[in-house]
Amino acid sequence: MRAIEPWVTQPLQAFLDDSNARLTLLMTTAGQVVAQDGFTRSVDVMAASALGAGIIASLDALAEVMGSGRFTAVLHQGSKQSLYLRAFDTPRGRWIGLVVFGTDTSAGLVQVFFKDLADRIAIAAPASLPTAAPLAATFEHELNASLRSLFGR
Repeated sequence: MRAIEPWVTQPLQAFLDDSNARLTLLMTTAGQVVAQDGFTRSVDVMAASALGAGIIASLDALAEVMGSGRFTAVLHQGSKQSLYLRAFDTPRGRWIGLVVFGTDTSAGLVQVFFKDLADRIAIAAPASLPTAAPLAATFEHELNASLRSLFGR
């Protein structure tokens, strides 16, 4: 497991132990990676975070068109592995979790354990946000620093 925010490590490890997930990614709604487990290449992390953020943004837009509240989760079940994608609120803003799991666990268990993860993150999050420059000014630098941190480079 790799995490940019150290306070995320314990809640994420508990989720991994409980859920038996194969791949897990926590990110902001902009696709900035906060923590990951199971990915072996930075290209995979980048693609998964971009696609996950895009899917959640599409769900938000679809909910608006339909005049309903936010859709927060997507579940795709396959014969060998399944995907659970969920947006959740934290003291640090709205985040997204992407979880890939196999037949050795169930979608219901992943959903329950993910709810626990979201609750644990809300409790563990530091009270104040660090000050930062606007996204456009620091995005590339933060992205590169995040990837170096996640992959030890």
